[in-house]
Amino acid sequence: MENIFMSVRCFMMLLIGMACVLNAASLYGQSHTVSGIVSAASGEALPGANILVKGSGRGAAADADGKYALDNLTAADVLVFSFIGYGTKEATVGNNAVLNVSLAPDIASLSEVVVVGYGTQRKIETTGAIASVKSEDIVQTPVTNVAQGLQARVAGVQVNQNSGAPGGNISVRIRGTNSINGTSEPLYVIDGIQVSNSGGITDVSPLSSINPNDIESAEVLKDASATAIYGARGANGVVLITTKRGKSGATRVTLDSYCGIQKVRKILSTLNASQFAQLENEVFRRPLYASPAAEGEGVNWQKLIFREAPIQNHQLSVNGGNDKTQLAASFSYFDQDGVIVNSNFKRYSLRLNLDHRINDRVKIGTSIMGSNNINSGIATGVSSVDVVVTQSVVGAAIGAPPTLKPHQSDGAIFPFADQLDGRYREVANPLGLLSEINKRRINRVLANLYGEVALIKGLTYRASFNIDQQNEFREFYSPISIVAARDRNANSGSASKNILTVAVLLHESILTYFKTINQIHSLKFTGVFATQSNDLTTNNIVASGFPNDVTAHEALQLAAVVSTSSNHTRERLDSYMGRVNYGLKEKYFVDVTARIDGSSKMGANNKYGFFPAVSAAWRVSEENFMKGGGVGFISDLKLRASYGLTGNAGAIEPYRSLALLTTGANYQFNHGMTKGISPGGISNPDLKWERSIQTDIGLDVGLLDDRISFTVDIYRKNTRDLLYDKSLPFTSGYNVITANLGGIENKGIELSANARILDRNFKWSVNANISANRNKVTDIDGGITKERFITTYTILKTGEPLGLFKTYLFDGIYQTGEAIIPGADGRTGGTKVKNVNS
Repeated sequence: MENIFMSVRCFMMLLIGMACVLNAASLYGQSHTVSGIVSAASGEALPGANILVKGSGRGAAADADGKYALDNLTAADVLVFSFIGYGTKEATVGNNAVLNVSLAPDIASLSEVVVVGYGTQRKIETTGAIASVKSEDIVQTPVTNVAQGLQARVAGVQVNQNSGAPGGNISVRIRGTNSINGTSEPLYVIDGIQVSNSGGITDVSPLSSINPNDIESAEVLKDASATAIYGARGANGVVLITTKRGKSGATRVTLDSYCGIQKVRKILSTLNASQFAQLENEVFRRPLYASPAAEGEGVNWQKLIFREAPIQNHQLSVNGGNDKTQLAASFSYFDQDGVIVNSNFKRYSLRLNLDHRINDRVKIGTSIMGSNNINSGIATGVSSVDVVVTQSVVGAAIGAPPTLKPHQSDGAIFPFADQLDGRYREVANPLGLLSEINKRRINRVLANLYGEVALIKGLTYRASFNIDQQNEFREFYSPISIVAARDRNANSGSASKNILTVAVLLHESILTYFKTINQIHSLKFTGVFATQSNDLTTNNIVASGFPNDVTAHEALQLAAVVSTSSNHTRERLDSYMGRVNYGLKEKYFVDVTARIDGSSKMGANNKYGFFPAVSAAWRVSEENFMKGGGVGFISDLKLRASYGLTGNAGAIEPYRSLALLTTGANYQFNHGMTKGISPGGISNPDLKWERSIQTDIGLDVGLLDDRISFTVDIYRKNTRDLLYDKSLPFTSGYNVITANLGGIENKGIELSANARILDRNFKWSVNANISANRNKVTDIDGGITKERFITTYTILKTGEPLGLFKTYLFDGIYQTGEAIIPGADGRTGGTKVKNVNS
């Protein structure tokens, strides 16, 4: 009986349990409506907040009061709440009919900062055209120069490799070319140290002395509002480079290494010896080659100059610190052989960044970068097409006849003038160019020492002392052996040694005040005084006429002709700058900048220049009418506009505004030779800065919590008062005078797009940009001249872009009996030029 009772009780409990389960399932299966309010942690409503049902495409947006409502929800549904600038939050519906959610600020999103001139700004506050490239993007591919890492990553920035040689210079243009005589290279600011790049074809880039792996980020300032803070040095844009600094925490030691092989993917297709010989016979209409077929394949000169070249980089880094002191240090070794024989670039670099907080108010620190660069160069780049086949090894290899021999029977270089009766003496043997010695050793130190004091709440003073010390030693030797035997004389064989020392000292005093009023108004003032001095010294020895090639460039005193020269220049720039940043309700931002620069370069009547700029931004996405209403997918929408004036003095050397003396003819007094001194330049006390006036209108768009973003900029930049050399009549006694003449206009549009497709353990992002710039000369010399040759083949012409070619047009081959156009220097079987005057 007891057993029966126990069985009945267990059965009853089982029925009750099943009923409970069925009831719960019934509840979870029922649909109902959930409503609530989405607010910030402070209690403020978040209009336009997104509410999505996880795992489905359904959702809603909060109204102007932060309220929302969703129908047909089950207890098992999970709601995902998000709002721009705040972290996402998930909540299960359960039995709730009302579900109020509070979102915490996403500090990383709200506080994302970009580096600007003399400080930083939150990204949402920027009013100018600024693009940022992070370290992981710069070093995605092996690069020797940080500028290479910017290529194709910033709209409106054009990066050109001037020379294919390892360590070769790189030319960067931000929104076009802005000067005729002067540089159009941007200003580089490396941890506060200002560095210039000449952009010369055969120069070694100064940026090659910096290890790209040491870079934390690079910001490109493009419009006048962003660059006006650098005044007379900002007309061509500014690139702010920030190196990696120490972080609190355990000491981390990192070793990064890579090795690789470089090679020319494809050489140019050229005629073989048989084809070349046949062509020569046809052109000259006589048998220069008795049996073209017997010449065979001949010599492929490109295969003789190119090679597979190794590249390697090794870096040891140390990073760490505590709450008071942080340190980042690295040592690196980079070695790159060029794909052209005998070319190489080596770099040894050392970096130390140290920050120490003495107390709550005082902070000091230093950044030191040292490098030793050794460049073995080959003549690959030339400044004129007239010397491509005689001074460029690649041009010579392409132009060298395949019927000639590279070496003599004893293995020596076989000059072309000694072959086939000198028929091809106008072309250089490319192996001769490879045998020239052209080495540069550059030691460079970039050092910054700073101190920062919090004077009162919100008010900070920072003093920095910077030095850029560079010592460069150049050696060149062109051997006698590459000169044709018939051309050798007492001056054959040439060499030179050059020592260049540059010392740039810069002091900056920066006063910064920041104030927030009632969480509505934000005000930041920045005041700067800066003084900079540039000191340059060169010592040169040039020699020719060596007895042999045994000592090469190591004994210049053996040469028949030896000459020496030296030069020393000094210049100074004093600057006073003020900037005000104002923000209202995180929606409206206005920046006003003004800078005064005084330069020793300028004429006595125009020593100082004034460079103002103003910009504004409106975050439309923060307006109430953008909350909800079917536009919740727009997470950010900002309009920007700017107008400003910047300057450029890079077109002139330090003393071009003064009357100069130079070495003149030699004179004999009392049967002795005396060096003469003669006037070398006419003064211009009215010489002033090149001025660029730029207008920019921009739009920043973020979609789907900024997973997709777009940036569009339209700009127009007019550069006036170009520093230009005006020709003078011979009767004046001078050739030219440097004056402010001419103008250039650049205008264009830039579009960049970014998408974070996957952002979890596996990350996938896509970036793209496109830009179009139209450049034209608006004036040459005050309207007097409309067109002027600046090289043999290029001209300046008003209404046309810079770099316009003007040369002959190919019009076929002169046939037998055809009249040859006078002055065209043609011949039967030769190139015919088009008569554009008929």
